[in-house]
Amino acid sequence: MKITTIGIDLAKNVLQIHGADERGKPVVRKQLKRDKVMAFFANMEPCVIGMEACGSAHHWARQLQSLGHEVKLISPQFVKPFVKTNKHDVADAEAICEAVSRPTMRFVPIKNVEQQAMLSLHRAREGFIVDRTATANRIRGLMAEYGLILPQGIGHVRSKVPELIEDATNELPGMFRRLIDQLLNHLRWLDEQIEMIEKEIHAWHRNNVDSQRLEQVPGIGVIIATAMIAMIGDARNFRNGRELSAWIGLVPRQHSTGGKQTLLGISKRGDAYLRKLLIHGARALAYHAGRKANPDHWLNKLINRRNMNVAVVAQANKTARIVWAMLAHGRDFRPDYASKAPA
Repeated sequence: MKITTIGIDLAKNVLQIHGADERGKPVVRKQLKRDKVMAFFANMEPCVIGMEACGSAHHWARQLQSLGHEVKLISPQFVKPFVKTNKHDVADAEAICEAVSRPTMRFVPIKNVEQQAMLSLHRAREGFIVDRTATANRIRGLMAEYGLILPQGIGHVRSKVPELIEDATNELPGMFRRLIDQLLNHLRWLDEQIEMIEKEIHAWHRNNVDSQRLEQVPGIGVIIATAMIAMIGDARNFRNGRELSAWIGLVPRQHSTGGKQTLLGISKRGDAYLRKLLIHGARALAYHAGRKANPDHWLNKLINRRNMNVAVVAQANKTARIVWAMLAHGRDFRPDYASKAPA
């Protein structure tokens, strides 16, 4: 029997395979070690291969695409309803095979190596920022135990703590002074790592036309522009701007029934890091819009009617839709652009 659809349950060392023919009848079930996967699929006619969008999924997708197969990545939450029995590798592979064959299934765009490298820089930078904040708070808390209260802001930790541990008039013991000095050195090291990564991001931004185009949008800087390009890839994978915004998790959740629509808070689906960046950019835009005191500005009108956080999320939603229009149609940002209603 000819295999037309294959589901792969990914793992570190052993991958579970479930193949089905054009009628959905199971044809093959087997386990493959990592070093045997490419040889197995190289000797097979091109078919549709489904995998969950998890660790190493994009790597395997690129490798299998090079052999002529059509690879589709599925969000794990869409695979779970197809698991008929208890969860194990065989059942998961069968569920993936069945889910990938559904005509209305939504898939995750496959990222290339350049996109993954840029996202790795963003992940590492975010991790260093979290570590830096934790180190600064640790220093602040330890100093407070000796009655030395620091003002808010990480800049005060950098500027005031060295003077305090050098001051001989306070009661700080030598052991504690050496500990705080060690933490300050770690804080400086984290600053250096973040600065090095940001230089890499800026260098990539200067060589990417789409990233430079997105920087024209109010509320988007280099960090947000590079993250959007690396995460979205080809914007034409989305039908419209609302679909992109929903993919990021910036649209309301629904709990509707009986013809009555009930809209809740935003869904918060998709990548939390990208959603956070867009909301922070929208918050900065709301701050500057308020300082300009332009009552006719769209965002100021919304702030006057609704809560500030609601207006900020609405602006982030609007920014995501603008990004889709620019990337999908290859346009530059135009502040006075007005869409035309279809005839």
